[in-house]
Amino acid sequence: MDTRLIEKASGAIADKYRLQILVTLSEKGSMNSSDIQEMTGLSQPCVSHHVKTLIDSGLVNAQKEGRNLNISLNKEAIKDLSGFLTKLT
Repeated sequence: MDTRLIEKASGAIADKYRLQILVTLSEKGSMNSSDIQEMTGLSQPCVSHHVKTLIDSGLVNAQKEGRNLNISLNKEAIKDLSGFLTKLT
């Protein structure tokens, strides 16, 4: 994972809602945008912003299903980020 991707991923996990989404994805495997809206209590545009940030960071994958996005963790990117952070210790 190059430094630009590390920067994007670090920024993505710095928000409490995006962190909550990632933790829930790790537990459930996948969610759709409606699930995220219900979980967080955020408006649809706000959920879209957070999901787009996570997609742009590379930490999640998204597939369009009708009007919703099905979102899952990009486990390879999570491993890369974890490896980078481990190297700092």
